[in-house]
Amino acid sequence: MDPLLRKGIFLFNHGEFFECHEVLEEAWTPQQGPRRLFLQSLIHVAVGFYHSQRGNPVGAMRQLRKALRKLGPYLPSCEGIDTARLFAEAQERLARIEAGNAVGEFPKIEAQAFVSRAGELI
Repeated sequence: MDPLLRKGIFLFNHGEFFECHEVLEEAWTPQQGPRRLFLQSLIHVAVGFYHSQRGNPVGAMRQLRKALRKLGPYLPSCEGIDTARLFAEAQERLARIEAGNAVGEFPKIEAQAFVSRAGELI
């Protein structure tokens, strides 16, 4: 797995959504084609949850809607990420925000663990 993507997932899963966005944007910038749109969808999810953390439901809804539109073509998985689960959980959190409710617990990005030839978890 791309080291920047792995780092972005780590930050996302620890609720550090702004930092996640920064790292994923670094991976996104040089990309072209389908991978660029995939990374952008993850960035939108992170930014949506960042806005939610900061008490900006309008910004959160806008970003999560963009994320869901862009993430759809990458279901059920992409680059080892369970995109179907992320999609469903982001959709559920969006519905909570639209209803005026708190997000509650933020979802985690579930990704396959990869093992290097040396047996290290990567």
